[in-house]
Amino acid sequence: MFPDPIVLSLFEQFFPEGIARYAIGGLFVGLGTAVIYAATAIAPGASTFLESTLTFVSDRSRFQQYRATRDWRIVFTVGIVLGAAVYALIWQGEVWTTDVQPWRLLAGGILVGIGTRIGKGCTSGHGVCGIGSRSKTSLVGVITFLGVAIATAQVVMALGVSP
Repeated sequence: MFPDPIVLSLFEQFFPEGIARYAIGGLFVGLGTAVIYAATAIAPGASTFLESTLTFVSDRSRFQQYRATRDWRIVFTVGIVLGAAVYALIWQGEVWTTDVQPWRLLAGGILVGIGTRIGKGCTSGHGVCGIGSRSKTSLVGVITFLGVAIATAQVVMALGVSP
């Protein structure tokens, strides 16, 4: 008997407004990834944006490796921000806001930055491109990212921490 009432109940609990927005978002992410890969033969990911931007102000060889690809990486990252803002304005009626304190956003950003450097990439690079190319390293990375994120969320919730 399908759909199982328990599965249906969980589905409705996790996706109270349905899955259409996630499916459409996923299609756009996949399409964007395919376009960038077809045009540049480089798997796109957001974590190299900072390093490619630093090529404008630093002569260190570490950053210069991104000089040839920095233009599309900057456009890619600006597109992510603008795309989210356009979506928020059109479908939500306002620009995204948060109740999270700025110091927590900064601390979280620093931890994510350190993690992406240690993990040799971010969830967008490993999750979309790495798994799509059947990379075992990316699969382990994504499982680790998600496992730590789920555990962290559970601990934070159990401690009663709020924004």
